[in-house]
Amino acid sequence: MIILKSSEEIGKIEKAGRIVAEVLKELKAQVKPGVTTLELDRTAEEGIRKRGGRPAFKGYRGFPATLCASVNDEIVHGIPSKRVLQPGDIIGLDLGAIVDGYYGDAAITVAVGAVEPAVERLVRVTEESLYRGIEQMRVGNRLSDISHAVQTHVEAAGYSVVKDFVGHGIGQSLHEEPQLPNFGQPGQGPRLKEGMVLAIEPMVNMGKDGVRILSDHWTAVTQDGSLSAHFEHTVAVTEAGPLILTSNDHGRV
Repeated sequence: MIILKSSEEIGKIEKAGRIVAEVLKELKAQVKPGVTTLELDRTAEEGIRKRGGRPAFKGYRGFPATLCASVNDEIVHGIPSKRVLQPGDIIGLDLGAIVDGYYGDAAITVAVGAVEPAVERLVRVTEESLYRGIEQMRVGNRLSDISHAVQTHVEAAGYSVVKDFVGHGIGQSLHEEPQLPNFGQPGQGPRLKEGMVLAIEPMVNMGKDGVRILSDHWTAVTQDGSLSAHFEHTVAVTEAGPLILTSNDHGRV
């Protein structure tokens, strides 16, 4: 069942989302060669708590950290550790917060120092695909219009969308209905209605779309060892168009 949110509830999700956006901005500034992913995790937890939120991921289904930190060929759910970031790496930072019982969830991929132009392009195209999807979040469109917009942009650039993981509804739970794949034909699935809130999160591989899970039972990596990038926003469907709830800006597309 898809739960439609009132304007008051959307405001509460936005409070959580603003915290996520602010902390991700801090983390982006901290990413540099020599920093460990564990240090980033500490910054993430401190940043959420000092703003009055609670980490959404820590303890969720047993996940041991506040931040998902996924480096290079790690697609999602990387566990922070003493791993030291190296020049030329990329790191996906996925973060969630809870405020007054409502969740916000977002992700960015950040270059560690200077990276090759081909890597810059992967990151840029992945972020662009997120916004292509968000543009389809309009009343009357179908859910798969979002999915199709993401896939079309990614594949036109020669990359693969990950099919094993999907976006999702969000509100008083981190993961609600509906599931939101990053692939599919347009015009399918439920119609978008005012009050729907979705976490859209393209995961894009430079190579093929195959995935495998490491022995920690969390970290998902590319099967072929190619690089992967990940971006995510929590977005509300409104009569005025999509409203990004995890933005440092005004949030309108």
